[in-house]
Amino acid sequence: MLPRSKLYSFNVGGYLRLRGEWLEKGLTHSGIILARQQQYSVGEQLRRLLRLRASVPAEEMTNRVEFLSHDLCVLNR
Repeated sequence: MLPRSKLYSFNVGGYLRLRGEWLEKGLTHSGIILARQQQYSVGEQLRRLLRLRASVPAEEMTNRVEFLSHDLCVLNR
């Protein structure tokens, strides 16, 4: 089985709203990673994404939202 892709975006409000709509309908997603635009350099974004990838198994990202921040805040179901 191919791994399911995670979505990475700066559109925090839009994807939190969309996630809520999906969960209300009983739909699932493979994970959303959000960040504030222009908060981190491209290199820092990549380091944080790689750290997240190494610390959270893919199957644990289902229906989960991660914020790319200093402490990697998590929003679960």
